[in-house]
Amino acid sequence: MREGQTRRPGEALFVGFLALASLGLLVKAYGIAGLEALSSPGALPMAAAAVMLLSAILILRQTMRAPAIRTETIREHILPPAVVVAMVAITAYAFLLEPLGFLITSFLFLAVLIRVLSGRSLFFCIGSAAACVLLIYVVFRIVFSVLMPEGIVPEREILARLGRLFSGAR
Repeated sequence: MREGQTRRPGEALFVGFLALASLGLLVKAYGIAGLEALSSPGALPMAAAAVMLLSAILILRQTMRAPAIRTETIREHILPPAVVVAMVAITAYAFLLEPLGFLITSFLFLAVLIRVLSGRSLFFCIGSAAACVLLIYVVFRIVFSVLMPEGIVPEREILARLGRLFSGAR
């Protein structure tokens, strides 16, 4: 342990989580082919997971020996409310992208985060989110033809109608 090293709030809990996750990965890697041979498909994943687990255990031991900092709190210094809101928004985005689609989910995600993080007016947040989603949609969906989750907005029908509208003007 380095001289003067201290333990920040939540650090031991996080390193403990990493050790448990590494153990889970080791069990999963063992399930690939067991300990058949050094050349088996699970040998490299097991070795990597074992190194991760050993490292996590050593770091946890070192972390637990360090004196805790008493002047910091998790809420203020490690996970302030803005970070928690962003993490919740990203998680919600991941779960809502498929059922609601790219347009609605991205609009809601951006509008909420712009409002929470900037504190600007609701009108500004809605306008900014709409402009960003429109720009992203035009560039990726129309210009580069990247397929995005459609969700509840009938994008194909809208694009087909727009195509007929502009092709009829020739």
